[in-house]
Amino acid sequence: MIGERIKAARRMAGLSQRALARQVGVSAMAISKYERGLDVPSSAVLIRLARALGVRVEYFMRPSRVILSQPAFRKRVALPEKAKQSLLARVEEWLERYVEVEALFPEEEVLRFRLPEGWPRKVTSWDEVEQAAVALRQAWGLGLGPLENLAEWLEDLGIKVGVFSAHDAFDALTLWANDETPVMVVRAGLPGDRERFSLAHELAHLVLSIQTDLDEERVANRFAGAFLVPAPTVYRELGRHRKTLGIYELHLLKHKYGLSMQAWIFRARDLGILSEAAARRMFRAFRQNGWHRQEPGDPYPFEEPQRMKRLILRALAEGLISEARAAELLGEPWSEFWQRERERHAFADVALGH
Repeated sequence: MIGERIKAARRMAGLSQRALARQVGVSAMAISKYERGLDVPSSAVLIRLARALGVRVEYFMRPSRVILSQPAFRKRVALPEKAKQSLLARVEEWLERYVEVEALFPEEEVLRFRLPEGWPRKVTSWDEVEQAAVALRQAWGLGLGPLENLAEWLEDLGIKVGVFSAHDAFDALTLWANDETPVMVVRAGLPGDRERFSLAHELAHLVLSIQTDLDEERVANRFAGAFLVPAPTVYRELGRHRKTLGIYELHLLKHKYGLSMQAWIFRARDLGILSEAAARRMFRAFRQNGWHRQEPGDPYPFEEPQRMKRLILRALAEGLISEARAAELLGEPWSEFWQRERERHAFADVALGH
């Protein structure tokens, strides 16, 4: 077990066996033996391993409670193998802490993901993708208006949403924990509208079953736009036929619905509101002004999932855990966590009150 934990921590840190061996002061062969379970590090070596890998010694003793499926990274995303392994190891470690947090509370309080009856839904055409987006919102009682916080809403469905620093080539992926819990991972630092689109894109992979030769990624993108702003809503906001869309109009719509300005142009084109030529002219203007990289105006805020944090704070308030244990579950020193939260939410002179 210790060997598996050493290997996982090394992958989290993005280190080779040789690089870790140099930092710890042992041979690469010794690291290989530790990881394969052929030898056990001494207490002194274990402490040096923990220091080099940025984990607590207790991490090596913690039993693994999560088995991850092999994720399918998006096509056309050239993510280096070492970056993939580091990301997946960090996701697994985070999920282990998440599961430990949930275990503090009654079993019936753990959220279980369930699709509505008849889903995943079969789709054979672009029209059926549009219809599926509306049908899913209806099945979940979401109506046709803006979705206020997609990350939190997905967590309320029983999907675990994690935010991680990652390679710039990565936006998001979905995988399964213990064959029963969907997990969506999104890159930290994305603009909020891009984050929301990525999460809706990943949702498409969970809820759709493509029955034709439609490109899976294009279907997921079409569903993402249609789920965030369904066709009836697009027609209500833009009308049925337009020659162009105003930049500030798009900016206001972006902040109302959490869908990027460029995604609104795609929605208008896909629904026949804008002609292909008109959409191309608008995209050309965006490229000429550099807006395809950073859209004009203030950005849409990033949506941070908060459920795990709330559960930890609840456990602390109820006396189920100590501050030291809360810090371990949060994955960072308590003082750093609380200082950042105080600054973020203007709790300058307010104690936790637990």
